[in-house]
Amino acid sequence: MVTDGVSIYGRVRSVMADQLYLSYLLRNYSESTMLRHFEKLLRLFPFSRLAHQASTFKVMAVDVSEPVIAEIPYPPPVPVDDMLAVARDFQNADACYRLETWWDLWQFETDWKLAPARVALCCFGPEFNQSPSGNSGVKVETEDQQRRPVIPFPNPRDNAALGCALEIEFGIDANFLPQPDLPDSPHMIESNIKSLLKLVHDLDDALPVETRRLWSESGENFADKLHQALTSAAE
Repeated sequence: MVTDGVSIYGRVRSVMADQLYLSYLLRNYSESTMLRHFEKLLRLFPFSRLAHQASTFKVMAVDVSEPVIAEIPYPPPVPVDDMLAVARDFQNADACYRLETWWDLWQFETDWKLAPARVALCCFGPEFNQSPSGNSGVKVETEDQQRRPVIPFPNPRDNAALGCALEIEFGIDANFLPQPDLPDSPHMIESNIKSLLKLVHDLDDALPVETRRLWSESGENFADKLHQALTSAAE
């Protein structure tokens, strides 16, 4: 996907926008434990203190092609206890819980400012099919069109998606990569990277992690991409 924007010099520039994800496979993950782990994610996540927009909590069942069975907007601050109560009402092994919300990152418009950025927090039941295929009437993506993790999670079922238990969708990875055409970009982006790494470390400490992957939609290794960007910015 290509997004167009205007640089600080008034020139139109094209930026290859790659979506960034953090996915967890957890030990002994089951229907009885999934909301307990989701609660840890919700309690640890640094929700935006600046957002005035509502967050949206969604519940889905079976797979991503099915209609949403519950969708509730919540004005800030995010009411974690209320959302968990809704999730428990729909607790099932084939359920998915998705909170579309905000956290604060440094972003550039005409100048750098700390502003709300979209993010989604997801919990997948162990029987929820994250990437349906072969379903009648459902458009089946090609292998290249499907989201590809850097290293796939182990899963015995061919039609199971990534097999993860918890996942965070961070939006475009440009929020965590230095932009050479923007002033003071390395310093400001470093702050965003620190926020990202702190969240990863907090979750690693709180969850029974079997596998954790920070990966991009294109399949490119984000750690390598970040290293290359930082090296270029230092030159």
